[in-house]
Amino acid sequence: MWREKTQLLDAKAMSRAVRRIAHEIIERNRGLEQTILIGIHTRGVPLAKRLAAELEQIEGCGVPVYEIDVSAYRDDRRESRVSEISSTEKTFQVDGKTVILIDDVLYTGRTVRAALNAIMELGRPQIIELAVLIDRGHRELPIRADYVGKNVPTSRREEVSVQMRDTDGIEQVVLREAVADT
Repeated sequence: MWREKTQLLDAKAMSRAVRRIAHEIIERNRGLEQTILIGIHTRGVPLAKRLAAELEQIEGCGVPVYEIDVSAYRDDRRESRVSEISSTEKTFQVDGKTVILIDDVLYTGRTVRAALNAIMELGRPQIIELAVLIDRGHRELPIRADYVGKNVPTSRREEVSVQMRDTDGIEQVVLREAVADT
């Protein structure tokens, strides 16, 4: 059971964070010609779409957006799905591309590790960068984000809940704390 402690980001703050990340991506990569975005299922996907829209608005060119389900690369489930969001194509080319992997929250790093394994099975990208809306710390693997919307120090008893209009009907990021059952 979880008790909401505080709102970390409202809809406007989320939008500003995505816009800032888009500008940082353009500056670091000096353009988007060989760039693709891959959103980690579930909330990384709508974030990737939003980021692509921001990049297109700023640069005037579209960036392909894909989604990846890393279930087969985790301990708890054994199925995987990789597909382009806007077509029926089941795989995509990563060879020589700048791949920007997108997720909502970076915590232990295990989801990102699973996504890296899945991407490497598709080919050899030029570079893989990581963009996250929230970095909450507590890494168990040596993984860090290249682009971060907000750093939020948390305890292990807390959870960061990203709620998006696309998936949850509300737009906010909240910090919740575990409540002992009585």
